[in-house]
Amino acid sequence: MRVTICDVGPRDGLQNEPETLEPAARAEFVNRLAAAGVPRVEAASFVRAAAVPQMAGAEEVVVAIDRRAGTEYSGLALNVKGYERLAASGLDRLNFTLAATDSFSRRNANQSLDEALAAAAEVIGRSQLPVTLTISVAFGCPFEGRVDPGVVAEIAAQFASTEVVLADTIGVATPSQVRGLLERTGARGVHLHNTRNTGYANAFAALEGGATLFDASCGGLGGCPYAPRATGNIATEDLVYLLAGEGIETGIDLDALITTSEWLEGVLGRRLEGQVYRAGTWAGA
Repeated sequence: MRVTICDVGPRDGLQNEPETLEPAARAEFVNRLAAAGVPRVEAASFVRAAAVPQMAGAEEVVVAIDRRAGTEYSGLALNVKGYERLAASGLDRLNFTLAATDSFSRRNANQSLDEALAAAAEVIGRSQLPVTLTISVAFGCPFEGRVDPGVVAEIAAQFASTEVVLADTIGVATPSQVRGLLERTGARGVHLHNTRNTGYANAFAALEGGATLFDASCGGLGGCPYAPRATGNIATEDLVYLLAGEGIETGIDLDALITTSEWLEGVLGRRLEGQVYRAGTWAGA
Protein backbone atom coordinates (compact mmCIF):
# COMPACT_ATOMS: atom_id res chain seq x y z
CA MET A 1 0.00 0.00 0.00
CA ARG A 2 1.15 3.53 -0.77
CA VAL A 3 -0.20 6.83 0.52
CA THR A 4 0.44 10.49 -0.32
CA ILE A 5 1.73 12.85 2.33
CA CYS A 6 1.32 16.59 1.95
CA ASP A 7 3.68 18.58 4.16
CA VAL A 8 1.85 21.72 5.23
CA GLY A 9 4.70 23.11 7.33
CA PRO A 10 5.58 26.07 5.08
CA ARG A 11 1.96 27.24 5.30
CA ASP A 12 -0.05 25.83 8.21
CA GLY A 13 3.09 25.20 10.22
CA LEU A 14 4.60 28.67 10.01
CA GLN A 15 1.37 30.69 10.15
CA ASN A 16 1.16 30.31 13.93
CA GLU A 17 4.79 31.13 14.70
CA PRO A 18 5.43 34.38 16.61
CA GLU A 19 8.07 35.50 14.11
CA THR A 20 7.72 35.89 10.37
CA LEU A 21 10.30 34.14 8.20
CA GLU A 22 11.43 35.90 5.07
CA PRO A 23 10.19 34.46 1.75
CA ALA A 24 13.67 33.12 0.96
CA ALA A 25 13.74 31.07 4.18
CA ARG A 26 10.24 29.75 3.54
CA ALA A 27 11.25 28.77 0.00
CA GLU A 28 14.29 26.95 1.38
CA PHE A 29 11.97 25.04 3.71
CA VAL A 30 9.88 24.02 0.69
CA ASN A 31 13.00 23.00 -1.22
CA ARG A 32 14.28 20.85 1.63
CA LEU A 33 10.96 19.02 1.86
CA ALA A 34 10.90 18.39 -1.88
CA ALA A 35 14.50 17.13 -1.77
CA ALA A 36 13.42 14.64 0.92
CA GLY A 37 10.93 13.19 -1.54
CA VAL A 38 7.74 14.69 -0.11
CA PRO A 39 5.24 14.22 -2.96
CA ARG A 40 3.11 17.27 -2.13
CA VAL A 41 4.09 20.47 -0.32
CA GLU A 42 1.76 23.30 0.67
CA ALA A 43 4.11 26.15 -0.14
CA ALA A 44 2.20 29.36 0.53
CA SER A 45 -1.03 31.00 1.60
CA PHE A 46 -2.72 33.64 -0.53
CA VAL A 47 -4.48 35.54 2.22
CA ARG A 48 -4.28 39.16 3.35
CA ALA A 49 -0.94 39.91 4.98
CA ALA A 50 -2.76 42.05 7.55
CA ALA A 51 -4.70 38.99 8.69
CA VAL A 52 -1.79 36.50 8.71
CA PRO A 53 1.50 38.43 8.49
CA GLN A 54 3.54 35.20 8.63
CA MET A 55 2.24 34.41 5.13
CA ALA A 56 3.11 37.76 3.53
CA GLY A 57 5.00 37.60 0.24
CA ALA A 58 3.46 34.41 -1.08
CA GLU A 59 4.41 35.22 -4.66
CA GLU A 60 8.02 35.80 -3.60
CA VAL A 61 8.10 32.37 -1.97
CA VAL A 62 6.85 30.70 -5.15
CA VAL A 63 9.41 32.49 -7.34
CA ALA A 64 12.24 31.34 -5.06
CA ILE A 65 11.27 27.65 -5.12
CA ASP A 66 13.56 25.31 -7.04
CA ARG A 67 11.00 23.04 -8.66
CA ARG A 68 11.70 19.31 -8.45
CA ALA A 69 10.13 16.59 -10.54
CA GLY A 70 7.94 14.33 -8.44
CA THR A 71 6.74 17.06 -6.08
CA GLU A 72 3.41 18.85 -6.46
CA TYR A 73 3.38 22.37 -5.04
CA SER A 74 0.08 23.63 -3.63
CA GLY A 75 -1.18 26.83 -2.04
CA LEU A 76 -4.08 27.90 0.14
CA ALA A 77 -6.88 30.26 -0.83
CA LEU A 78 -10.07 31.20 1.00
CA ASN A 79 -11.85 33.23 -1.67
CA VAL A 80 -11.87 34.20 -5.34
CA LYS A 81 -9.21 36.90 -4.96
CA GLY A 82 -6.88 34.45 -3.24
CA TYR A 83 -7.47 31.91 -5.99
CA GLU A 84 -6.64 34.46 -8.69
CA ARG A 85 -3.34 35.29 -6.97
CA LEU A 86 -2.53 31.60 -6.56
CA ALA A 87 -3.34 30.75 -10.17
CA ALA A 88 -1.13 33.58 -11.41
CA SER A 89 1.76 32.41 -9.24
CA GLY A 90 2.25 29.16 -11.16
CA LEU A 91 1.64 26.69 -8.33
CA ASP A 92 0.36 23.23 -9.25
CA ARG A 93 -2.66 22.79 -6.96
CA LEU A 94 -5.24 24.84 -5.10
CA ASN A 95 -6.18 24.01 -1.52
CA PHE A 96 -9.49 25.75 -0.83
CA THR A 97 -10.46 25.65 2.82
CA LEU A 98 -13.86 26.21 4.33
CA ALA A 99 -15.19 25.57 7.81
CA ALA A 100 -17.92 23.20 8.90
CA THR A 101 -19.41 25.82 11.23
CA ASP A 102 -20.65 29.34 10.69
CA SER A 103 -18.77 30.78 13.69
CA PHE A 104 -15.38 29.48 12.61
CA SER A 105 -16.00 30.54 9.01
CA ARG A 106 -16.69 34.10 10.13
CA ARG A 107 -13.53 34.21 12.27
CA ASN A 108 -11.22 32.49 9.79
CA ALA A 109 -12.49 33.76 6.44
CA ASN A 110 -14.76 36.67 7.31
CA GLN A 111 -17.61 34.84 5.57
CA SER A 112 -20.74 33.06 6.69
CA LEU A 113 -20.77 29.33 6.00
CA ASP A 114 -23.23 29.85 3.16
CA GLU A 115 -20.97 32.51 1.65
CA ALA A 116 -17.95 30.22 1.97
CA LEU A 117 -19.83 27.38 0.27
CA ALA A 118 -20.79 29.67 -2.58
CA ALA A 119 -17.20 30.91 -2.92
CA ALA A 120 -15.89 27.35 -2.94
CA ALA A 121 -18.34 26.34 -5.66
CA GLU A 122 -17.37 29.38 -7.76
CA VAL A 123 -13.63 28.88 -7.39
CA ILE A 124 -13.73 25.14 -7.98
CA GLY A 125 -15.87 25.72 -11.05
CA ARG A 126 -13.37 28.24 -12.42
CA SER A 127 -10.14 26.53 -11.43
CA GLN A 128 -7.83 25.27 -14.14
CA LEU A 129 -5.77 23.61 -11.40
CA PRO A 130 -6.54 20.41 -9.50
CA VAL A 131 -8.33 21.31 -6.27
CA THR A 132 -8.32 19.97 -2.75
CA LEU A 133 -11.23 21.07 -0.58
CA THR A 134 -10.31 20.99 3.11
CA ILE A 135 -13.23 21.05 5.54
CA SER A 136 -11.83 22.58 8.71
CA VAL A 137 -13.21 21.99 12.23
CA ALA A 138 -14.83 18.83 10.84
CA PHE A 139 -14.84 17.16 14.25
CA GLY A 140 -15.07 20.05 16.68
CA CYS A 141 -15.21 23.84 16.68
CA PRO A 142 -13.71 26.13 19.36
CA PHE A 143 -16.82 28.30 19.22
CA GLU A 144 -19.68 25.83 18.64
CA GLY A 145 -18.39 22.62 20.19
CA ARG A 146 -18.96 19.18 18.71
CA VAL A 147 -19.77 19.29 15.00
CA ASP A 148 -22.66 17.24 13.63
CA PRO A 149 -21.18 14.60 11.27
CA GLY A 150 -24.27 15.00 9.12
CA VAL A 151 -23.34 18.62 8.39
CA VAL A 152 -19.84 17.60 7.32
CA ALA A 153 -21.28 14.83 5.15
CA GLU A 154 -23.61 17.32 3.47
CA ILE A 155 -20.71 19.67 2.69
CA ALA A 156 -18.59 16.82 1.34
CA ALA A 157 -21.49 15.63 -0.82
CA GLN A 158 -21.72 19.06 -2.47
CA PHE A 159 -18.14 18.60 -3.69
CA ALA A 160 -18.20 14.88 -4.44
CA SER A 161 -16.10 15.29 -7.60
CA THR A 162 -13.36 17.16 -5.71
CA GLU A 163 -10.59 15.75 -3.52
CA VAL A 164 -11.88 16.30 0.04
CA VAL A 165 -9.79 16.42 3.22
CA LEU A 166 -11.32 16.39 6.71
CA ALA A 167 -9.46 18.57 9.21
CA ASP A 168 -9.34 18.08 12.96
CA THR A 169 -8.31 21.70 13.34
CA ILE A 170 -8.33 21.85 17.14
CA GLY A 171 -7.28 18.25 17.80
CA VAL A 172 -10.39 16.91 19.53
CA ALA A 173 -11.17 13.83 17.43
CA THR A 174 -10.73 10.24 18.52
CA PRO A 175 -10.01 7.24 16.29
CA SER A 176 -13.56 5.90 15.96
CA GLN A 177 -14.81 9.37 15.03
CA VAL A 178 -12.14 9.77 12.35
CA ARG A 179 -12.74 6.33 10.89
CA GLY A 180 -16.50 6.77 10.94
CA LEU A 181 -16.54 10.21 9.28
CA LEU A 182 -14.16 9.08 6.54
CA GLU A 183 -16.34 6.10 5.79
CA ARG A 184 -19.46 8.27 5.80
CA THR A 185 -18.11 11.03 3.57
CA GLY A 186 -15.77 9.11 1.30
CA ALA A 187 -13.17 11.85 1.83
CA ARG A 188 -9.75 11.05 0.44
CA GLY A 189 -7.66 12.48 3.25
CA VAL A 190 -7.22 13.93 6.71
CA HIS A 191 -5.50 16.92 8.28
CA LEU A 192 -4.76 16.04 11.89
CA HIS A 193 -3.51 18.04 14.85
CA ASN A 194 -1.94 16.41 17.88
CA THR A 195 -3.30 18.88 20.42
CA ARG A 196 -4.56 16.16 22.78
CA ASN A 197 -2.03 13.49 21.77
CA THR A 198 -4.51 11.54 19.64
CA GLY A 199 -3.14 12.58 16.25
CA TYR A 200 -1.18 9.43 15.42
CA ALA A 201 -3.90 7.08 16.65
CA ASN A 202 -6.28 9.08 14.47
CA ALA A 203 -3.93 8.72 11.50
CA PHE A 204 -3.97 4.95 11.85
CA ALA A 205 -7.76 4.98 12.16
CA ALA A 206 -7.89 7.12 9.02
CA LEU A 207 -5.96 4.42 7.17
CA GLU A 208 -8.54 1.89 8.30
CA GLY A 209 -11.27 4.26 7.11
CA GLY A 210 -9.80 4.41 3.61
CA ALA A 211 -7.66 7.57 3.67
CA THR A 212 -4.82 7.71 1.16
CA LEU A 213 -3.83 11.36 1.68
CA PHE A 214 -2.38 12.73 4.91
CA ASP A 215 -1.47 16.30 5.78
CA ALA A 216 1.41 16.59 8.23
CA SER A 217 3.98 19.19 9.20
CA CYS A 218 7.74 18.77 9.48
CA GLY A 219 8.73 18.94 13.14
CA GLY A 220 5.09 19.05 14.22
CA LEU A 221 4.78 22.77 13.54
CA GLY A 222 1.39 24.34 13.38
CA GLY A 223 -1.74 25.73 14.88
CA CYS A 224 -4.37 28.21 13.83
CA PRO A 225 -4.52 31.91 14.69
CA TYR A 226 -8.31 31.61 15.02
CA ALA A 227 -8.41 28.41 17.08
CA PRO A 228 -7.58 29.15 20.73
CA ARG A 229 -5.03 26.75 22.27
CA ALA A 230 -4.68 24.75 19.06
CA THR A 231 -1.22 23.22 18.76
CA GLY A 232 0.77 21.57 16.03
CA ASN A 233 -0.02 19.19 13.25
CA ILE A 234 1.15 15.63 13.43
CA ALA A 235 4.86 15.63 12.57
CA THR A 236 5.70 14.42 9.08
CA GLU A 237 8.72 12.41 10.18
CA ASP A 238 6.76 10.77 13.01
CA LEU A 239 4.01 9.81 10.58
CA VAL A 240 6.52 8.46 8.04
CA TYR A 241 8.15 6.35 10.76
CA LEU A 242 4.76 4.95 11.80
CA LEU A 243 3.70 4.15 8.25
CA ALA A 244 7.03 2.60 7.31
CA GLY A 245 6.80 0.32 10.33
CA GLU A 246 3.41 -0.85 9.07
CA GLY A 247 4.78 -1.55 5.60
CA ILE A 248 3.10 1.45 3.96
CA GLU A 249 5.08 3.29 1.30
CA THR A 250 5.41 7.08 1.19
CA GLY A 251 8.47 7.54 -1.02
CA ILE A 252 9.96 9.92 1.56
CA ASP A 253 13.54 9.83 2.85
CA LEU A 254 13.12 9.81 6.64
CA ASP A 255 16.74 10.77 7.34
CA ALA A 256 16.37 13.82 5.09
CA LEU A 257 13.19 14.80 6.92
CA ILE A 258 14.99 14.56 10.24
CA THR A 259 17.76 16.79 8.90
CA THR A 260 15.14 19.30 7.80
CA SER A 261 13.58 19.39 11.26
CA GLU A 262 17.02 19.90 12.78
CA TRP A 263 17.57 22.80 10.38
CA LEU A 264 14.17 24.23 11.23
CA GLU A 265 14.88 24.00 14.94
CA GLY A 266 17.91 26.21 14.36
CA VAL A 267 15.97 28.69 12.22
CA LEU A 268 13.20 29.07 14.80
CA GLY A 269 15.49 28.84 17.82
CA ARG A 270 13.35 26.41 19.77
CA ARG A 271 12.68 22.70 20.19
CA LEU A 272 9.94 21.44 17.90
CA GLU A 273 7.00 19.23 18.84
CA GLY A 274 8.03 16.17 16.84
CA GLN A 275 9.59 13.15 18.51
CA VAL A 276 11.41 11.23 15.78
CA TYR A 277 13.76 14.06 14.79
CA ARG A 278 15.07 14.06 18.38
CA ALA A 279 15.01 10.31 18.98
CA GLY A 280 16.34 9.39 15.54
CA THR A 281 15.59 6.37 13.43
CA TRP A 282 16.10 2.85 14.70
CA ALA A 283 18.22 0.22 12.96
CA GLY A 284 15.75 -2.50 13.94
CA ALA A 285 12.80 -0.80 12.25
